[in-house]
Amino acid sequence: MLSSIRKFSSSIYAKILLGIVAIPFIFWGMGTSFSGGSKNIILEIENDKYSIQEFSEFIKRIAPENQKISSTQIEEILSLFISDKLIEKEVENLGIKFSDNSLAKLIKNEKDFKRGNVFSRTEYEKFLLENNISASIFENNLLRLEKKKQLLSFIGGGIVPSKFLVNKSYNKINQKRNVQLIDLNKIFNNELNFSESEIKSYFEINKKKYEEIYKSIRLLELTPKKLLGDEEFTDLYFKKIDEIDDRITQGKNLNYILEEFNLEKANTFTVNELGKNINDNIVDEIPINLIENIFSLNTDDSILLIETDNKYFIVEHIETKNIQKNLKNPIIKKSILTNLKKDTIKKLISEIISKINQNSFTKSDFDKLSKEKNLKVKKINIESQNDDKILNKNLINQIYSFSEKKVIVVHDVDFVENFLIYIDEIENVDITENSDDYKKYFALTKVQIRNELFDTYDNYIRSKYEIDVNYKALDTVKNYFN
Repeated sequence: MLSSIRKFSSSIYAKILLGIVAIPFIFWGMGTSFSGGSKNIILEIENDKYSIQEFSEFIKRIAPENQKISSTQIEEILSLFISDKLIEKEVENLGIKFSDNSLAKLIKNEKDFKRGNVFSRTEYEKFLLENNISASIFENNLLRLEKKKQLLSFIGGGIVPSKFLVNKSYNKINQKRNVQLIDLNKIFNNELNFSESEIKSYFEINKKKYEEIYKSIRLLELTPKKLLGDEEFTDLYFKKIDEIDDRITQGKNLNYILEEFNLEKANTFTVNELGKNINDNIVDEIPINLIENIFSLNTDDSILLIETDNKYFIVEHIETKNIQKNLKNPIIKKSILTNLKKDTIKKLISEIISKINQNSFTKSDFDKLSKEKNLKVKKINIESQNDDKILNKNLINQIYSFSEKKVIVVHDVDFVENFLIYIDEIENVDITENSDDYKKYFALTKVQIRNELFDTYDNYIRSKYEIDVNYKALDTVKNYFN
């Protein structure tokens, strides 16, 4: 049978496990307090004790299978584990319940368990079998998730924003701004010419950046035509796929499988994680999603069956090697020039920002710079935070985070667009209750208040319970998973 891992990510079971982890993370974050304790107990909350075994099972449920987990990741997962237990305590203390009837309705309405838009007991049992989970464990996990959702609703429900707060949200997004703008790239251009020696020096210092991992593989797509001589995806085709998966589980090599199923010879490729060969040419025969799968898998598995985009591939890993690129490669040289430009621009921008923060770069300096560099100051009117007709949305958001009469620097993440801005005037706006957009901003304000309420509840729940974590037991878990 095909590995359930390939089916897991899109299933309701995955959503439940992710929900169990994600909801507590809202409240707890990453920090815990550590101390000693019994060697088999890793955590105590009030009078409740949690064993190493229970924590280890929690790790196995949420961590990538067959991959080493670092000590830092173990501590992060421990914080999630603590969060999970704290939320369970809050659910219990508040008497939150979810009836068997409601649980049954939830399961019957899940699309994964339907056949022809009607709940199918067969589909439900098939799902449990494929995910190697009993009905009781699955239903208990689903029950826990729904109770946690009810807790969130209990905390954030019943919020009714005032007209003042709705107006505040509306104004924050829709206020008009008149700004003056200098394109810093026109000033920086003279600083962005680099000699061959500077390029070579950068390469020598950062040589490791220009090492690339390449994987050599043998690959064959398992189409119905190759397996059965037919174009249709029949039950027999999927039976053959399951049989091939079983042979891989039994440790059979690719040649054995090709011979047993009378398959054509597999092709050999050497590619990097971008799907390029050693000559930097795209290998068109390998889908990019398959490349991502190949590079994310454990290299100890010499042969694998991979499903991507509703296609099945059998892949044999031959070797992995690091290849050092050199300056003769025009792509490497272009990359170095890009990095040198970015580093230089970052440095120049940091100098301007530092002066602004020290109040030694004001509007008079803004005007002086324009005259000295013979640059025309561009005046623009921004209609709202969503107005990206002239500047991109990211730059607009930066402008809207500062107050009136301020000189600021805005730039995109790659330092391609860089501007010196003076916020000349802000025109505030308001919204009436009979406006078409009032409901939208009412809902937005409600979400903002709810998030602030969750932050307050976060602080409350951290201080409410006495939490004790056993360092020695934690080290035991780290050693096991490392």
